[in-house]
Amino acid sequence: MAGPSGSWNDATARAALRQLFEAGVRAADPLAVLGPHLPPPPRRGRVVVVGVGKAAAKMALAVEQAWPEVSLGGLVITTHGADLPDPPAHRRIPVRFASHPVPDAHGAAAAAEILAAVQGLAAEDLVLFLVSGGGSSLSTLPAPGLTLDDLIAVNRELLRCGAPIDAMNCIRKHLSAFSGGRVAAAAHPARVLTLAISDVPGDDPAVIASGPTVADPTSFAEAQALAAHYRMRLPAAAMRHLEAAEDETPKPGDPRLAGTELRMIATPLMALRAMAEEARRLGLAPLILGDALEGEARELGRVLGGIALSAATHGEPVGRGAVLLSGGETTVTIDGPAGEGGRGTETLLGLALALNGAPGVWALCCDTDGIDGKSDAAGAIATPDTLARARALGRDPQAALAGHDSTGLFRALGDLVVTGPTLTNVNDVRAVLIG
Repeated sequence: MAGPSGSWNDATARAALRQLFEAGVRAADPLAVLGPHLPPPPRRGRVVVVGVGKAAAKMALAVEQAWPEVSLGGLVITTHGADLPDPPAHRRIPVRFASHPVPDAHGAAAAAEILAAVQGLAAEDLVLFLVSGGGSSLSTLPAPGLTLDDLIAVNRELLRCGAPIDAMNCIRKHLSAFSGGRVAAAAHPARVLTLAISDVPGDDPAVIASGPTVADPTSFAEAQALAAHYRMRLPAAAMRHLEAAEDETPKPGDPRLAGTELRMIATPLMALRAMAEEARRLGLAPLILGDALEGEARELGRVLGGIALSAATHGEPVGRGAVLLSGGETTVTIDGPAGEGGRGTETLLGLALALNGAPGVWALCCDTDGIDGKSDAAGAIATPDTLARARALGRDPQAALAGHDSTGLFRALGDLVVTGPTLTNVNDVRAVLIG
């Protein structure tokens, strides 16, 4: 794709970055990766397929395709707009739709349906639980004594405070009637097989969608401590529930979870390795920096920009003709009025400011689910002239970063990456091309 001399121009660099991103998304496509992880179809007993997450509709279709003759019951929950382009005319696994990242009544009702679907089963029955990122919000079912409005207020506070995903989900589990192993406990004594697409740093199954079928090692006391540490302004009813510390989540060793198994079918590292292979095909030397890079989005962007500047200037840790790859979930702490932002674009703008127009460096930051924050874009691409073009339009990049308006800035430049929902989710991926 590069020119005869090995140099890259704007058009070829942009195209290469898009190809790398698409390779990462393909590596997590449920239709490609789920089938080999299924056991042989059971010869007796019922099969109940339930699940939550942004990949739920496509995961359910993958099960239907792999088991065309098996009678399947159950349902899955996914986000509004995250259905298949051409959904099957006769679905065997119904799909329900709910809101993300702010929960709604549709998700609560569907979560209650899932709990009802897995109760009353026998030991010879099989529950297939399909889980992917986004499931926590989609299956928000209040614990006794709490209302959906309480949990909506909790969720908004979790999104505002800048806490990492594991801290957020610890609190969610202890306010939920669904998360933290409760689905598996409800399904006992049936066999429960969870097929997971990870969107969390470290691929901890207890954190993915708040672990509905996984033993929860955290406690009410930890949830209270985290709420205090991040100075969360939780509703009074939620605080009372945490302080009462009743009905603890199922813990490791709980006999109700003895018949559970989990298989990880797609992870951020798998996506990065696929991107690295595509990079080599394009004539680039890939360097994977890690699949679990966390922290404040703008600060991570500055760090990545500093590494890229060193590579372009000094040839360390890689030289020109290379691409730096990374994944993970950053946070954005909202401390005032916010514009049109997102984790990916805020990371990218921090990176562009750190590079300050350095020649020969292009970057992409995108969410593999196709939606960065609450925008209609997966993320964006930054070029050596991003800052100059923004200022020529009367846009102040530093002000856009401070006001969490990174998506608005990249939209004005025409540099958003728009894919629509990809029906998978292995978190954010980033590619920095040193041309």
